[in-house]
Amino acid sequence: MKQVLLALMLISVVYSQQDMITSDPFPRWENDVINLLEEVDKNNKYASTNKDFILKNVKQLTFDGDNGEAYFSSDATQLIFQSKRSGNECDKLYTMSIDGSNLKEFPIQDGAFTCAYYSLNDEFIFFSSTLHDGVGCPEIYKHPNPLKYIWPLRNFEIYRWDGDNLKQLTNVPGYNAETTIHPIEKKVIFTSMRNGDIDLYEMDYNGNNVKRITTEFGYDGGAFYSPNGKNIVWRAWYPQNEEEKEQWSLNLKNRYIDAVPLDIYVAKRDGSNKKRLTSNGATNWAPSWHPDGSHIIFSSNMDDWREDYNAFGSNFELYIINIYTLKLTRLTHNDTFDSFPVISKDGKLVFSSNRNAENPRQTNIFIGILE
Repeated sequence: MKQVLLALMLISVVYSQQDMITSDPFPRWENDVINLLEEVDKNNKYASTNKDFILKNVKQLTFDGDNGEAYFSSDATQLIFQSKRSGNECDKLYTMSIDGSNLKEFPIQDGAFTCAYYSLNDEFIFFSSTLHDGVGCPEIYKHPNPLKYIWPLRNFEIYRWDGDNLKQLTNVPGYNAETTIHPIEKKVIFTSMRNGDIDLYEMDYNGNNVKRITTEFGYDGGAFYSPNGKNIVWRAWYPQNEEEKEQWSLNLKNRYIDAVPLDIYVAKRDGSNKKRLTSNGATNWAPSWHPDGSHIIFSSNMDDWREDYNAFGSNFELYIINIYTLKLTRLTHNDTFDSFPVISKDGKLVFSSNRNAENPRQTNIFIGILE
C-alpha cells in the first residue's frame, strides 16, 4: 500500500494554530482501557512504563527505485518489501537480507503487488496482488480534478505462496490487502471492502473462518496484533458530519481515499473496547507494536504545522507512545518523510524514508537499533 505515501503527504486537515496549541493532544484513559492494558502487562513481563527510547545506528538498505513496506522474516534475518524499479510501472515484491545484501526478485511478477508478510516460521509469504486481472499494471481511478491527489484502491486479492504453490485466499472484488499475522495462531488480520465499507477482518491461513472486526462507518486499516495476540492496533478515520459522510461515500463508490486526518486506535482482538490514542488533527498512521506490548510506534506529521497553509505539512517523523501513560517520544528528526516502522523481537527497527533521496519522491528502506 505504498501509494498512500504521497496521499498522506498532502494536507490532512485544516486547524488553526491556536486550536493545535490549546487542544488536549491525547484523551484520558477510562477504567475499561486500564483493564485492557493490565491484561497486556500480565502477559508480557517485559512491559515498562518509563522507558526512554533512542534510535541509533541507522543504515540505508536500498538505493534504487521507489521502495516501501519492509517486513521481517520470523527469525529477523530477511526482509520482504515492495518496489517500483527496473522500468516497472507498478510495485513488485523483493526480498533481501537485513544488511541489504542478497537482493532477489519475488518469483511471481504478474500485476501490481503490495503488503507482503511472512507467516509463522516463514512457512508462507502472504501478499496482495492484481495478478488475477492480468499481467500488466491495472488502470486506477483518476479524479476529474488533476490537481487533487487521491489514493486509488486497486482491485487487490490476498494470496499465499509456499515457495512452490500459489493459493488465492480472497475472492471479493474491491480491495483486500494489508495482511499481518497473529503471533501464535495461524490467523491473519487484513483490510477489505467486502461489506461496502473499509474494515478490518480476520481469517485462517487457508482463507476460511473470516470474521469482521470493525463496523463503524469510515476508514480502518493497517492493523497489527499485539505480541501476546490478545489486542490490535490500527489507523482510522470516522466521518463526523453529513459532509464528511458524503465525502466518504463518494470515496467508496469510486474506490479511492482523499487525504484525511488519521488517528491510532487500540482494541481487543475482536474489536471490542476500542480506544483512541491520538487526537491532534494530524495524520497519525502506520502503527505497530513494540515487543514489550506496552508501546506503539507510528508515523505522524504532528510537528510539521505549516503557517503558510494553516495546516499540517508533509514531514512525517517516527514516534513511540506508551499505552499506559501516553508518554510520547519522537524518534527521528529530519526534514523529510519517515514511515512504515516495524520492530523485530530483538529491537531492530526497519522503516521507509525519503532521506538521501535522488529525487523528492524516492523512498528507500532503512534499518536501525531501537534502545
